Amino acid sequence: MLITKELLDKVTEQAKESPRLRMNYNLHESLDAKAQRLFNALEPGTVLPIHRHPHTDETYILLRGSFEYKFYNDNGDLVESGIIDNKKEVFGIHVPKNQWHTIDVLESGTVIFEVKDGPYTPFAPEDVLNLDK
Repeated sequence: MLITKELLDKVTEQAKESPRLRMNYNLHESLDAKAQRLFNALEPGTVLPIHRHPHTDETYILLRGSFEYKFYNDNGDLVESGIIDNKKEVFGIHVPKNQWHTIDVLESGTVIFEVKDGPYTPFAPEDVLNLDK
């Protein structure tokens, strides 16, 4: 399979049409796969809750666009943030397991390549950080 502009454009169009303003294109064959590899097309305004993955690290490699990453501590305090933007020669971020994190999409057409250990597990309530306590 070739990874082309046309493929990224197709997934981006699906993200723009989605109420969530994002769309995955999975490269793994099933949600039970040991490695979850996917393109994630993200549009500004998509809401990614502050969350953590207790069983796996997660890596984002930016293919196009830009986003701001944010890391939090257990108290909900912002402890680190930065801009991922290929034009600034910052190409991605590695998120250690159990690190509270989120991203804010800064540019329409943003696409990341995302990798984490499988199998896929939806967020458990204790793995989403609610700052509105």
